[in-house]
Amino acid sequence: MQATSISSHESNFFKTGEDSAGKKFDLTEMSVPIKGTDEVMEYTNCRTKNGDKSFYYEERNTKTQIVLHFTAGYLKGDVAALTQPNNHVSTPFIIARNGTILSMWSSGFWSYHLGKGAIGGNKNGCKRTIGIEISNIGYLKKIGDTLMTVYSDKDDYCELEEEYYHTKLDTPFRGQEYYATFSEKQYDSLIVLLRYLTAEYNIPRAFLPEEKRYEVGSVNELPNFKGITSHINYRTSGKWDIGPAFDWERVIQGVNS
Repeated sequence: MQATSISSHESNFFKTGEDSAGKKFDLTEMSVPIKGTDEVMEYTNCRTKNGDKSFYYEERNTKTQIVLHFTAGYLKGDVAALTQPNNHVSTPFIIARNGTILSMWSSGFWSYHLGKGAIGGNKNGCKRTIGIEISNIGYLKKIGDTLMTVYSDKDDYCELEEEYYHTKLDTPFRGQEYYATFSEKQYDSLIVLLRYLTAEYNIPRAFLPEEKRYEVGSVNELPNFKGITSHINYRTSGKWDIGPAFDWERVIQGVNS
């Protein structure tokens, strides 16, 4: 899908409430106060019309960490992938490119989102963390003057000259140098969501230092870190979320302002 088509793709989801697998959702705009502040977080409750809850566990656990992901997809497919019946791989939040925060289920519950082989154990890690998925296609492949998605050498995302839609790293990260950009509205919504979650669950507004931010964490340190991390800190390979093609400083400053 071309980057210029994402807006209409997302608009269609919010109009129809139907994901790429044909599942229907009730979408309800809501808001909640952020503890200790005068701020309010606006979000959209996204619940399956058939009442299916089989993609997460209704078990409450103490939350000590928030883990950021990107979906490597587009919103309709993101919602479909994270609500597969009986699959138990999901996150309570998805942030659309238009900035809408989709609440898929209560963040006090849990589902698998770190993956097999995750540092500190997949099950234990998923129980104590809150996953946030940001809708973003991920890394891009350069073919001529066109950037293609990982899914096909014919699936053009944008042209090299369309710098608004991509970021080129000076030093490739995990072998890739071109990445789809995150939208301004996604950054703004992520900051508000992180402020809400850290206040709600008494999680420190702490981030890994830059020298450790893009590395796999130590089994003796990462599970005990209280704050905000990303998927790459838990997986040695196969994941690129969220590396240096992301404005970490903007998020850090926003969350701690």
